[in-house]
Amino acid sequence: MKQLKSILAIVKGYRSRQWSYVVFNALASVFSIFSIAAIVPFLAVVFDNNTAEVLEPVLFSWDPDQLKAFFDYKVKLFIQEKGSQTSLYYFSFAIIILFLLKNVFNYLSFYTIAYTRSGVVRDLRQKVYRKLVDLPVSFYSNERKGDIISRLTNDVKEVEWGVVGAIEMLFKHPFYILIYVSSLVVISWRLTLFSVLILPISGYIISRIAKRLKSTAQKGQKKLGEVINVIEETLGGLKVIKAFNAENQIKGFFDGKNQQHFRLMLKLHRKELAASPVSEFLGSVVIAALLMFGGAMVLNQTDAIDGKFFILYIVAFSQLITPAKSLTESYFRVQKASASFERLEEILNTDNSIVESQNPNELSHLNSQIRYQNIRFSYGDNEVISDISFDIKKGQTVALVGASGGGKSTLADLLPRFYDVNSGSISIDDTDIKSVSIQALRSLMGIVTQEPILFNDSVIENIRLGNQSATEDSVIHAAKIANAHDFISALEDGYQTNIGDRGGKLSGGQRQRLAIARAVLKNPEILILDEATSALDTESEKLVQEAIENLMKGRTSLVIAHRLSTIKHADTILVIEKGKVVEQGNHQTLIDKNGHYKKLVDLQGFA
Repeated sequence: MKQLKSILAIVKGYRSRQWSYVVFNALASVFSIFSIAAIVPFLAVVFDNNTAEVLEPVLFSWDPDQLKAFFDYKVKLFIQEKGSQTSLYYFSFAIIILFLLKNVFNYLSFYTIAYTRSGVVRDLRQKVYRKLVDLPVSFYSNERKGDIISRLTNDVKEVEWGVVGAIEMLFKHPFYILIYVSSLVVISWRLTLFSVLILPISGYIISRIAKRLKSTAQKGQKKLGEVINVIEETLGGLKVIKAFNAENQIKGFFDGKNQQHFRLMLKLHRKELAASPVSEFLGSVVIAALLMFGGAMVLNQTDAIDGKFFILYIVAFSQLITPAKSLTESYFRVQKASASFERLEEILNTDNSIVESQNPNELSHLNSQIRYQNIRFSYGDNEVISDISFDIKKGQTVALVGASGGGKSTLADLLPRFYDVNSGSISIDDTDIKSVSIQALRSLMGIVTQEPILFNDSVIENIRLGNQSATEDSVIHAAKIANAHDFISALEDGYQTNIGDRGGKLSGGQRQRLAIARAVLKNPEILILDEATSALDTESEKLVQEAIENLMKGRTSLVIAHRLSTIKHADTILVIEKGKVVEQGNHQTLIDKNGHYKKLVDLQGFA
C-alpha cells in the first residue's frame, strides 16, 4: 500500500484526467457485460425456439432469481412477437452496437491514461533534471554518471509503467471485476459462492511471488547504471584505450558488468512472468471446478440454473480472469516502479549543501578587493586547504602555482561557491559571499578551465551560453578579442557550424579560444583562469595566451598556472604546497628568494 501511495502521489496534477478515466472505464465495463449477456437471446433462439408456448408474465424484481426470470421472459416474448429469424437480426445488430460502445470507451480510457503517463514522465524527468542541475559540484564527486543517466532513463520508464499499473489497479480492473462478479451473483449466487471459496488460493500464491520482486528490481537498475557508466567512460576515453591496446581489457570489464546485469534481469523476469501463467492456470482450475459443480446442477435439472444461463455464467467467469490477471500484473508493475522511484527520490531528496541566503545582500560590482580569510576546506576527512589568507585588489592578477594536488583549483572553486568553506570566509568588498545570492555572485565572474566545456551546438550558441540576448555583432567582437574569429569564419557554416560532442570537430586551441570568447562576451569583472593553456601546443598556446591577455585587461583575475611563463607579470604569486601558502610575492621577488618558486622555474627551464 505504501508503494501504491508513493506512485499515485506523482499523478496529483492529473486528477481531472483520472476522473475521465474512471467514467470511461465504468462505461466500458458496463457495455462489456451487456455484450456478453447478449449471448442469452441467441441461445434462446437456438434452443428454446417454441413460438407457440404461452408465456406467463413475470414482474421485475431485484431478487437475482426473479431478475433472471424477468430477463428470460422478455427475451422469449420478443422472439415470439418478432419471429426467430427477425429476432436473430435484431440481436446481431444489438451485439455490434454494444461491442462498438465498449471499444469506443476503451479507446477513450486508453488515450486518457496515455496522456497521464506521458505527462508524468515529462514532469518527473524535468524535476529530476532540474534537481541535478541545482545540486552542487560536490554531489557528483561520489556519483557515477552512468548511474545518474540510468535513473533519468530506465528508472523513469519503470515509474511510467508503475503509474499505469497503479491507475489500472484502482480505476480500471476493480470496475470490471465488480461488474462481472455482480453479474455472476445475479446468474447464480451458489456458483459464485463456490468460486469465491477457492479463489483466495491463487491470490496467496501470486502475492508470494511479488514480495521478492522489488529487491531484485532495485539490484537490476543499479547494475544497469554500472553498465551505462562503463559505456560512458569508454566513449570518453576511447583514444586512451586504443593507445594502450586495452580494447580486450575494457571489453572484458564491460562483459562482466553486462553478464551480472543479465543474471539479475533473468531472475527478475522469472518472477515477473510467473504471475501471468500461474494466475491463468489457477483460473482454469477454478473454471474446471465450476464446470463440474454447475454441470451437475444443470443435469439434475434444479431450479438454481438452466443450460443457457450456465453457459453465460462460464463465459462471464472466463472474462473475469482477464482483469483479475491484469490486476496481478499491475501489482507487479507497482512493485518494480516503487524500487525505481526510490532511486529517483534519492536524488530529489538530496540536500543542496550550497544554501542560498534568505535575505541576500546586494552585490553588483567589485569596488575594492576580494579577501580569503583563514580558509579551511576538506573533502570528507581529507583537509586540502589549511588556514590560507590573501587579498586580490581590484584590477590585480593573483596567480596560484605549485604541485598538483596542493589545493589550487579548490581555492578557485570556492570563490564562485562551487564548494563552501568549512571555516573562515571569502568576501567581496567586505560582503561575505555566503550572504549574496549565487546568481548575483556568479554574474560577476567569468571562468576558463583547462578542459573547455563546449556543447553539441553551433559556434554562436556556445559563445552565447548564459547570454542568449547577445547580438551576432557582439559575438563576433568577442571572438575577435579571443583570436577565434579567423578560424570560425573558415568553418563550413561559419558561426552556425555545429562543433560536435564536446566540441570534437575543433582542435584543442580552437576549443579553448571559443571558451575565452564566451567569457569575453559575458564581460565579467572577475576572471578565474584554471590552467587555461597547459594542455596546448606552443603555437596554440601563443594564440590562446594572447587572447587571455586581451581578456584580462582591466579585470581582477585569479589565475592557476603550471606553465610559469604565463604568469610572469602577475601582481602577486602564491606558491601553494599541501594546502598552505609557502611563498608569496611577485615573480622577481620570488626568484630572489631562491625558494620553492625558484625551483619550479628552474625545473621548467625558465630564466
